Amino acid sequence: MPSNLIFINAREANLKRRIREHLKELGYGKDENGRLLPPDLTKETYRKIHGHQRVEKIERNKDFINRNHAKLLKYFARGDEIIPAFIRSRISLVRSGTLESDLFRFASLYWRIPVSEGYGRRIRFLVWDDSNGKLIGIFALGDAVFNLKARDEKIGWSHQDRMSSLINLMDAYVMGAIPPYNMLLGGKLVACLIRTQEVVDVFREKYKDSTGIISGQKRDAHLLAVTTTSALGRSSIYNRLRLAGLPYFSSLGFTSGWGHFHIPEDLFDEMRAYLVEKKDDYASSFEFGGGPNWRLRTIKKVLAALGLSADLAQHGLVREVFFCEIATNAIECLQAKTANPIYGDLLSASEVSNLAIERWIAPRALRNDEYLHWCPTEFMQHIDPCSHFTVSQNNVLRKE
Repeated sequence: MPSNLIFINAREANLKRRIREHLKELGYGKDENGRLLPPDLTKETYRKIHGHQRVEKIERNKDFINRNHAKLLKYFARGDEIIPAFIRSRISLVRSGTLESDLFRFASLYWRIPVSEGYGRRIRFLVWDDSNGKLIGIFALGDAVFNLKARDEKIGWSHQDRMSSLINLMDAYVMGAIPPYNMLLGGKLVACLIRTQEVVDVFREKYKDSTGIISGQKRDAHLLAVTTTSALGRSSIYNRLRLAGLPYFSSLGFTSGWGHFHIPEDLFDEMRAYLVEKKDDYASSFEFGGGPNWRLRTIKKVLAALGLSADLAQHGLVREVFFCEIATNAIECLQAKTANPIYGDLLSASEVSNLAIERWIAPRALRNDEYLHWCPTEFMQHIDPCSHFTVSQNNVLRKE
């Protein structure tokens, strides 16, 4: 028997063992059909299964954190620096290679479920509180996935409609408030800021002459709608999100629980190396725009080659899907029934901010004053619990 076949078989055995051991470590079982069974569907389970991703992300950013935390943390508010009724929110576009870009990257490390880098087109925003010069939160829009059942049923898309109209739809791949604004329901404010005139104008300026990744055709792009999915199953932040009688996000249902996030980067790299060894084209077939679908197909390809069930790619952790109609006739435009979007009820970021403060933030501050006790050291300890920091009154942070 040729020696190279022995090597491949040994590699297959090791890779199979790694996959099984990793899934067992996460707490997965299997049903009689070979499908994965998550331990339960609590929020803590979602966090645990994402834990390896978070560790990997923090490790990749260690040098960045150590170099930049002192200059960036001064933009994070202490609780006593916030007067809820006087919050004045403003959004700013993030450009690569700037202080704002570093601040976005730093803030995104707070999330227990690691923030995706997005795919294809990406627009990132910071949300500021101009009353004190501090950061409220962040959000970012990226290309939407081609197949999303709950969204496609909502729109009523034919395959051809989707091919031509997907360029007008974006996905909010990160969206939320950072402490202490998140304690004041600032996440609802940040979500509502997506449906503002400023965001529509930025999108239009940047992508008015876009070429569709899927269709390959030049389109006159308008931001018609935005989707997002909850990080931890069912969400209370985005559900029935309304201001002044206008809907901002509405729930469409849940994803089917297929994905790749339960496969860590080092294991995925080993899967690709296995395909390289087999001279399989899928090892290097990634193209711009392939995104998460390509990763999922690659994992399924490896599972099949190893004789394992493709159902091991069904992690079972469903996410709630939300839909925001930016244009009032978004559905008609996405169905290609009209080419003229109507934005007549769009508000400015300032107007949305005032409504959100009155409805959610000011009342929350009266009911719960936990935000007053927030200190920036807690942000650093949340990112890296093994590190110890002290902070002065003017937010100068020192590592002990």
